[in-house]
Amino acid sequence: MSKFTLKVNGRTHTLDIDPSTPLLYILRNDLGLQGPRFGCGLGQCGSCTVLIKGLAVRSCVTPVSAVRGAEITTLEGLARDGRLHPVQQAWIDEQVPQCGFCQNGQIMTAKALLDKHPNPTDQEIREGMAGALCRCMTYYRVQAAIKRAAKMMAAARRASGSEVIA
Repeated sequence: MSKFTLKVNGRTHTLDIDPSTPLLYILRNDLGLQGPRFGCGLGQCGSCTVLIKGLAVRSCVTPVSAVRGAEITTLEGLARDGRLHPVQQAWIDEQVPQCGFCQNGQIMTAKALLDKHPNPTDQEIREGMAGALCRCMTYYRVQAAIKRAAKMMAAARRASGSEVIA
């Protein structure tokens, strides 16, 4: 066991844990965050996706030792001051979820995609979202939500003259 300090959703946590423990287990079991989900346990489905330094990362295959000192953002950390992030709002507006199990991975992957490509083409969306699997096949609604979120974020940038955080 080792002492680890993790910064998750802007809060600092110090935990005594095994360095090889998957980050997903720490987030869910120790910190009580329910956004990231256990799907395949192999990093292939995307249900466990979190943002680490702005990149979409599979937390089920990422040992906690690999994220020491990094800013980790989970689904719970996207909303600010009681306002949903534009990606979250677009998911609601487009009624994306069916069963809902994959939505954490879909939303977190979409957030990372939009940070990299603020106005993505259909091809960029398909490529960027390829690793986030959905058993219910809501991919067309996901694509529509990403386009809506991109427009919302662009409008907010124009209105404020700065980058949209939430």
